[in-house]
Amino acid sequence: MRTLFLALFLVLSGTAIAEANEPPAAGNVQSSEIPTAEKEFVASINGFEKTKIIEQFGEPSKKDDITTDSGKVVASIWQYHFLNTTAEGAYYETTELDFVDDKVVMVVFMNNDGSEPPDNGVREIPQPKPDL
Repeated sequence: MRTLFLALFLVLSGTAIAEANEPPAAGNVQSSEIPTAEKEFVASINGFEKTKIIEQFGEPSKKDDITTDSGKVVASIWQYHFLNTTAEGAYYETTELDFVDDKVVMVVFMNNDGSEPPDNGVREIPQPKPDL
């Protein structure tokens, strides 16, 4: 099932990347710290490289890499637990970050441990930050 999701994700990633390349809303300025509130997280996460995400949050609890025949990682799925909060302040049990190359192209908030496909997950495509 995970392989099917990954294949579907890679096929649709062109659409996701196109949507993620729309200009960001005015006033979105990247700070040095990644926010954890859901809306602010989604608005800023694709402006951070994997090294900064690991620096702030540590290694993901689960990590799946998609590689080419030569071993180059082209996509990754990372999961963190109890990282992000809802607008009401409750924690999502799992946050999934889907990467193409080193950029986050999709964020999934789940109210389960992430071991099953999300039936009730909230999916968001982060908007890119302008080059400064």
